Amino acid sequence: MLQDKLELVEKRYVELEHLLASGEVTSDQSKYQAYAKELSDMTDVVSKYREYKRTLSDTENLKHMLKDKEVKDMAEAELKALEKKQTDLLNELELLVLPKDPNDEKNIYIEIRAGTGGEEAALFVGNLLRMYLRYSDRKGFKTEIMEENPTGLGGYKEVVIGVYGKGAYSLFKYESGTHRVQRVPATEASGRIHTSAVTVAVIPEADDIDLKIDERDLRVDTFRSGGAGGQNVNKVSSAIRITHIPTNTVVVCQDERSQHQNRAKAIKLLRSRLLDERTAKQKNEIDEMRRIQIGSGDRSEKIRTYNFPQNRITDHRIGLSLYKIDAILEGDLDEMVNALSLADKTAKLSKTKNA
Repeated sequence: MLQDKLELVEKRYVELEHLLASGEVTSDQSKYQAYAKELSDMTDVVSKYREYKRTLSDTENLKHMLKDKEVKDMAEAELKALEKKQTDLLNELELLVLPKDPNDEKNIYIEIRAGTGGEEAALFVGNLLRMYLRYSDRKGFKTEIMEENPTGLGGYKEVVIGVYGKGAYSLFKYESGTHRVQRVPATEASGRIHTSAVTVAVIPEADDIDLKIDERDLRVDTFRSGGAGGQNVNKVSSAIRITHIPTNTVVVCQDERSQHQNRAKAIKLLRSRLLDERTAKQKNEIDEMRRIQIGSGDRSEKIRTYNFPQNRITDHRIGLSLYKIDAILEGDLDEMVNALSLADKTAKLSKTKNA
């Protein structure tokens, strides 16, 4: 079944190569871009599949060599290595052909909010903000702060950032949940370790076609925006607060000096939040049906713990512990993200096989 699917993918790949070389397609930019993207999405699968087919051919050649006593031992050793390579390639191909999350390529909004722990939690919001900004920079994504509610000691009660770039959601989607931090606060004279919590929500940017908003459902307020300590205060009311009356969802944007620009960004953020709430509601309904059918055990809310005394970050969903807390908080998230992505794909593959 997998082989049949891969043959169809390769056949379509070859067809797309011919289409992209035709004059009819090259003269139509929208069609050309659509085909080019489809071809790009298939490249890894086709490349890996062709490598797998080469190993099959090499295997047949080695089997013929087994009849020759002079090279039999060498052929057997090579055959064993080749069979392992075939198994590894098949495992990779099974993961590559899994259906992609339709949101993976989208821009995102990351909402970070202080939970239990008072000022220590607010300071950790700042740590996570820096981590995500640094990681985004490493990946070549553009970022901007959409909303911020700073505290007096350098932390944040909450902060919302936009991350813009192809594949942003695919990398950050595993960050949603409760992040727990264990460390000795700078203000703690006795050296006692405090435990605080911060919540993170990662929302894919909604397209205009994803969700329509009726302007009559909106209440728009303007006010002056300013930075910490009264710096960068606008002389005009350029900051925008939009309330979606039916759901009482409120968004604020004060990053730009232009009221028009702030309004446009606020509408984008509002649309994304409303879409996220609608998706979450649908997911909750599905989860509730599943709980009724198979039951549910108690589960801790935390997805990850940052233990500073032990220099350890543990992701509880996959049981992975990394002992490089400083590097990770400086944006070195690749190892964690790759492990979470692989675990997610493996779980989906297992469900597919058992379905």
